[in-house]
Amino acid sequence: MRTQLRTRQTARVGNQGSRRAILQAAITEFSREGVAGARTDAIARAAKVNKALLYYYFKDKESLYGAVLDQVFGGLMDAIMQVLNQNLRPRDKILAYVKTHFDYIASHPKYPRLVQAEMMRMGREQSPQLERMARQYFRPLFAKLAEVLSAGIKAGEFRAVDPMQFIPSMIAVVVFYFTSIPVMRAVTGVDPLTPERLAARKAAIVDLVSAALFETELYPPGANR
Repeated sequence: MRTQLRTRQTARVGNQGSRRAILQAAITEFSREGVAGARTDAIARAAKVNKALLYYYFKDKESLYGAVLDQVFGGLMDAIMQVLNQNLRPRDKILAYVKTHFDYIASHPKYPRLVQAEMMRMGREQSPQLERMARQYFRPLFAKLAEVLSAGIKAGEFRAVDPMQFIPSMIAVVVFYFTSIPVMRAVTGVDPLTPERLAARKAAIVDLVSAALFETELYPPGANR
């Protein structure tokens, strides 16, 4: 009986490991080739599994792609919501959000290309993932950020910005640096992903968001933000 239990537990661990390997291989393949160009045989080969096992976990390429998007956005949302649900002043929440979002993307350099590819796909065709992504991730994040902005405006910490305009701009400032890495390398001749340059970029984003949002009476030039 104990031997059978250990065998089942070992099988479950092995199955979970195979699924994780498939997802990691799929992240690389989809980020490099996009949905249309990605090949499940290449994913299976990179994950060191056969295609039958891949299709055991994911019924088709679109299902696998949806799981990859969940991996990307699920992890990001967990990290961001943990910060935004803390008992902090609106000012501190916004700064913590910006830093957390930046650090998460910096730790997952393949993710921005996946997101960019999905955005482009949405513009070309009807994406089966769009409504689900919006329902599970985009709308809750937008609503939470809008709530923080409204609280900060009411408390006199923020300028009276329009969340519909400010939130996309703030997210773009965080994300664009990573989606433009090849251009940044070509323009500057340096690696934008070194620890020193990432730290400098994060500090610049924090400064930019602070300057755009915080009431200057509370945070005059040179003040410690």
